[in-house]
Amino acid sequence: MAKAIMLQGTGSDVGKTVLVAGLCRAAKKRGLKVRPFKPQNMSNNAAVADIPGDNRAGGGEIGRAQWLQAIACGVPPSVHMNPVLLKPQTDVGAQVIVQGKVFGEARARDYQALKGRLMDAVLDSWAKVGEGADLVIVEGAGSPAEINLRSRDIANMGFATRADVPVVLVGDIDRGGVIASVAGTHLILPEEDRRMIVGYLINKFRGDVSLFDDGIKAIEGFTGWRCFGVVPWLKAAARLPSEDSVVLERLASGEARALKVAVPMLGRIANFDDLDPLKAEPQVEVVFVPPGKPLPQDAGLVVIPGSKSTIGDLLKFRENGWDRDLLAHRRRGGHVVGICGGFQMLGRIVRDPDGIEGSVTEAEGLGLLDIETVMEPEKTVRNVSARSVPFDLPLEGYEIHLGRTTGPDMLRPSAIINGVEDGAVSADGKVVGTYMHGLFGADAFRGRFLESLGVKGGGIDYRAEVERALDEVAAELETHLDCDAIFALAR
Repeated sequence: MAKAIMLQGTGSDVGKTVLVAGLCRAAKKRGLKVRPFKPQNMSNNAAVADIPGDNRAGGGEIGRAQWLQAIACGVPPSVHMNPVLLKPQTDVGAQVIVQGKVFGEARARDYQALKGRLMDAVLDSWAKVGEGADLVIVEGAGSPAEINLRSRDIANMGFATRADVPVVLVGDIDRGGVIASVAGTHLILPEEDRRMIVGYLINKFRGDVSLFDDGIKAIEGFTGWRCFGVVPWLKAAARLPSEDSVVLERLASGEARALKVAVPMLGRIANFDDLDPLKAEPQVEVVFVPPGKPLPQDAGLVVIPGSKSTIGDLLKFRENGWDRDLLAHRRRGGHVVGICGGFQMLGRIVRDPDGIEGSVTEAEGLGLLDIETVMEPEKTVRNVSARSVPFDLPLEGYEIHLGRTTGPDMLRPSAIINGVEDGAVSADGKVVGTYMHGLFGADAFRGRFLESLGVKGGGIDYRAEVERALDEVAAELETHLDCDAIFALAR
């Protein structure tokens, strides 16, 4: 079995995902066979991964964070890298994915009772991920200090103690109170969990690191834990795909550019990293529009992203007045792209007769495409090779969706996926819908698409940009962390 080390946080969004990705890349550069692992993730940003031993067409779902970490390791993503994925559908319930496949749906309280049964799957995947590896770097979820959930925990100390994996605690200084959060974690953890922690690191520091010397002494005085380093705010991390929608709430529009792309922040937004390649373009400004704010009138393109609750988000879309904004955008000659759930919303109607997504069984669509969608139980999960119909250029991406879409506008497909027509295009060519995620990651297509909107693409190799960003993050961690000590403590 491979050696392992685990990063847990003093809270959510402390930067564990990027740190694990950076450490994975640093270990790879040292010649180690390294793999990522996250026992339980909660995200509607999913990726399609291989199911080892399953030769049937398709794949399974994992969090896109583990997909990125697999890239950092230089290995194909596997469903065993994230054996339990929770995809929130309501404020109190989520779809449960186990080893890549839909296990069922559970309300928050019911899920706590279910966790004990899922530990077996977690440990099974854990054993498989370690096969043939030198090192596995594990990412926790939330905080181990949530002791009210400890008895059935599979994401943090519940896993670490069962698998005997040492833990490095991550504190986020950017949000304030980092000394209290690290020392407080030490204070309230039971001794069994406390002894798993071999040290801590501070993340997202801005300014002169020496100003925190007394803070390090204070934390070590309270806890006895060693500090592995203080990591500055990693600028390269902004060029990596983001998994958590909390990131969107902090994105502000920057300098004026040739094309503004407006993206409504749906309540159950999914796979919003579809926009990352556009964000990387120097002439493109991507603006995520929060609920209660109108879609900007100067946007040349509106992208409606994926959704884990198409009907629910469609109803909220209207409540926010975005349907009126979108019609005004079309009257001004603006372009619209709908991806997956966004594609379904662009039609005349969305039906869910079996209540797969919720209690509302039907909702009027936005009416920009002459199509209709019926939700069906069978889920499509697969990586795809495709070709853009409007531009006759190759595409690579993936599908993760429920539902079957039909209608006259499907006679004008947006792409040919694995030999089958997909999506729809309006008669004037300015409204495009597709089930395919990742299409903007195709460099030639993205360039031609932007040219059709009157914008010159930057000639960016997006995948190479991600690789460079991972290299830069790894280099920063090598500079500011004692990576040798962290790797040496793996067992």
